[in-house]
Amino acid sequence: MPAVPAALRRGVVRLLNTSGGRVLVLAGEVDAAAVEAFWRCYGREPVRVDVVDARSVTALSPSGRELLTDTLDRAEWTGRPVALRPSPAVRRALTAR
Repeated sequence: MPAVPAALRRGVVRLLNTSGGRVLVLAGEVDAAAVEAFWRCYGREPVRVDVVDARSVTALSPSGRELLTDTLDRAEWTGRPVALRPSPAVRRALTAR
C-alpha cells in the first residue's frame, strides 16, 4: 500500500512514552492508512504497552481492529495487564470479535 500523507489520514495511531508507561493511542477514523503508517514506523510485531487509549476512536477498520486485538492478546499472553480506555466504536468492534 502506498504511503498516504499524514494530512490526508482521518485517524491516527501513535505510541507514546509517558511517566506512566507506554501508551498506544488510537484516535479518529482508524483506517488502513493510519495502521499502515504505524506498522511502517514500528513493525507488525505487537508492541508492548501499559495502556491503550482509544477513547477518541470514531471508526475502526479491520486492520485497526487487528492492531488492537494483537496488542491486547500479546498483553494477555505475557501476563501484563493493559488498561484499555475504549470508545463506543471500539467496544462494538471488540464485541464482534
